[in-house]
Amino acid sequence: MKNTLYTRFWRLHFYAALFITPLLLSLTLSGIGYLFYTDVENQLYDNYFFGDSGKTENLSIDDAVKQAEQAYAGYHTMKIIELEEPYNTRLTMMNADGAEKYLFLDEHNQIIGGQDAAYTFANIIRNLHSSLFIGGTFVNYLVELAACWAIFLLLSGVYMTVSAKLFKKTKQSNKRQTSRRIHALLGVIITIPMVVIIFTGLPWSALMGKFIYSAAQEHPSIGVPLLQQQPPTSDMSEIPWATRQETAPSSHAHHGASGHVVTANPYRLTIEKLQQEIDGMAIAKPYAIIYPMTEDGVYTVAKSSNTGVTGLDVSPYDETTMYFDQYSGAFIDKVDYADYGILAKWFTWGIPLHEGHLFGWPNKVMNLLVCIAFLVVIIWGFRTWLLRKKQGQLSAPPTMHKTLSIPFILFMIVLGMIMPLFGLSLLIVVLVEWIIQRFKK
Repeated sequence: MKNTLYTRFWRLHFYAALFITPLLLSLTLSGIGYLFYTDVENQLYDNYFFGDSGKTENLSIDDAVKQAEQAYAGYHTMKIIELEEPYNTRLTMMNADGAEKYLFLDEHNQIIGGQDAAYTFANIIRNLHSSLFIGGTFVNYLVELAACWAIFLLLSGVYMTVSAKLFKKTKQSNKRQTSRRIHALLGVIITIPMVVIIFTGLPWSALMGKFIYSAAQEHPSIGVPLLQQQPPTSDMSEIPWATRQETAPSSHAHHGASGHVVTANPYRLTIEKLQQEIDGMAIAKPYAIIYPMTEDGVYTVAKSSNTGVTGLDVSPYDETTMYFDQYSGAFIDKVDYADYGILAKWFTWGIPLHEGHLFGWPNKVMNLLVCIAFLVVIIWGFRTWLLRKKQGQLSAPPTMHKTLSIPFILFMIVLGMIMPLFGLSLLIVVLVEWIIQRFKK
């Protein structure tokens, strides 16, 4: 039975590695690139991040926003990102088609220049890592499937390493045995950190990520607080009674990737006055000011641990979302890290751990070493197969005709329940195996 169980794992391990390795290489290499996106962007965009416009006239932030919207016709400001020195202020702007631009202001709030958001280093690497530049539901499922099967490869590899007693050195070993031993032992060493890295990335995934997000929304006690899901509204008594029933004047309305509707409300409080309220509450930079998107919406001031914006991330303990009335600037309410349920706290810690900036450079180095080791495991696995492979043959592990063992079935069921997409793909694998056996007969 022991040999039967080993062979079943070996066969599934072999075919899984054969089919998903290209995806695993793409995910690992792009993940390494994303670990250092802040370092790369600080060098690539030095002038935007830290430069000066050369103009000495001081503008208010509101005048700067007006100038920016005049300079980039059709674009409207959605958020203002205030960063710690020496970083410049950054505007996020969007047009009716959903295209985004980043625009940078110096210490005098004068325009330095702008970027097409889709072509910044961070966004290119993130797009490659999450959707292979292609996008779409199918590709998102494919990426998630690769991550799920990677976990199976690691766990089945641990079982086979222990079962084959590869920890024990043999007196005589050939190249294939040595390669197999390196592949197996290094795989065992990185299994736990690699599984952690994969699982902390699953909140972005297509199927499992959607399930986790839905659970966090539907159960605020363990997920996202209700206040964050349903932000408060502003007091509309600040709007003259005669115009209160009218639609707020709108420069344009857009439901883009952010789901926001951009409006230009003449009765809204200026950003300059809002910043006075923020300073009065001793709210330290960095933070993002997100514009209200409806006439009864609120200004949102957010500090996040996983923004994907160079210079904006904070410690999970400092994460907070604050709401201010858009007409009076009065503070309404806030949601802090302490208010999160266990799922939301997992997001808050897990995502920056996955991205490599939870605890600074040691986090980057740890993730980098694990990723490099994973690449070596993949390479040595294929080297082992090539050393065993007979010319003109696939040299796959043998098909098992015996009844499936209970331990194997239970292991697969548990993994399928934890990772639903893995479970669905496993049904396809079983069907393919059955068809192959029928044709052989």
